[in-house]
Amino acid sequence: MTKDNIVLIGMPGAGKSTVGVVLAKKLGYRFVDSDLVIQDRYGKLLHELIEENGVEGFWKIENDVNESLDLHKSIIATGGSAIYGTGAMEHLRQIGTVVYLKLSLEDIEERLGDLNARGVTLRPGQTLEDLYEERIPLYEKYAHVVVDCSGKMLREVVAQISMQLE
Repeated sequence: MTKDNIVLIGMPGAGKSTVGVVLAKKLGYRFVDSDLVIQDRYGKLLHELIEENGVEGFWKIENDVNESLDLHKSIIATGGSAIYGTGAMEHLRQIGTVVYLKLSLEDIEERLGDLNARGVTLRPGQTLEDLYEERIPLYEKYAHVVVDCSGKMLREVVAQISMQLE
């Protein structure tokens, strides 16, 4: 199994898809958004899958899809909740270098807007801050590389990732 992919993880709104597309162009890799793979495979939008299956049910779907990815020379942007899938994260670490796009809670709140429209998996009564505090240790656990994106332009983030992967 070759480890020739770059896997982007981080909170919703951290810029995984945006950074992924630009990084893929720069490196000549394919770009794969795992949320879009899920939607394609199930023929439904993320928020529909969450409504139908519940948060934990959606995480199972996400884990199964991410664990099944068989890609080469690809930038993979994962959903923010991908880190709840242990099997998927171990698989992604085996097939690629996992890069955590780190952003402050304030920056994420500013970027996100309507959480439900974004397909953010919040459990009943859970706030974005609760979610942030819960996920940070998981992002840090699975990341090979951490890139702090706060106050950086897109091209700076892409340049920093490229530099850290050389």
